[in-house]
Amino acid sequence: MRNRKAFGWAELILGILLCILGIYTFIHPSVGVTGATLLYGIVALVSGIIDIVFYIKLEQRTGFGPALSLVGGILSIIASLLILFNLGVGEWVLVILFPIWFIAHCIAQLAHLPFIRLMEGTGYYYFTLVINILGLLVGIFMFFTPFVSFFSVGYMIAIYLLFLGIDSVVFSLNLLS
Repeated sequence: MRNRKAFGWAELILGILLCILGIYTFIHPSVGVTGATLLYGIVALVSGIIDIVFYIKLEQRTGFGPALSLVGGILSIIASLLILFNLGVGEWVLVILFPIWFIAHCIAQLAHLPFIRLMEGTGYYYFTLVINILGLLVGIFMFFTPFVSFFSVGYMIAIYLLFLGIDSVVFSLNLLS
């Protein structure tokens, strides 16, 4: 019982921070796009380094390494450097990748619905269902209208951060009660 309450407080704090970040991003949408682009570039860099280290370690232990890991790592590092040193291009890449991630995340959340209903009840189940169906529709719209997406992605990031924050607060209140 104690771990559940501790997790509830952590989830509540996370939810409040996400809501604050969402409001800030809504007021300054370009910050959201630039921040997401920088984050994507850093994640690509770290991912590339991990892939190359994995290749080297496996090569040392087995005598051969998966070439795809090495190639993927090198391409990730190149992509990250292109993004980090040319944020304008990175923002356009983000505009293309963001809707794909948005759609994938919403589908993943919808796949968790049976577990959510079982563990958290019908109220949270329907809340998650509605939020993720709306997210799926928004992601599809952004995917097919990249020009509109470029100008609205900052606001989309802000709204999504707010929804994630509200979702975390509602979830934490279920854990704390």
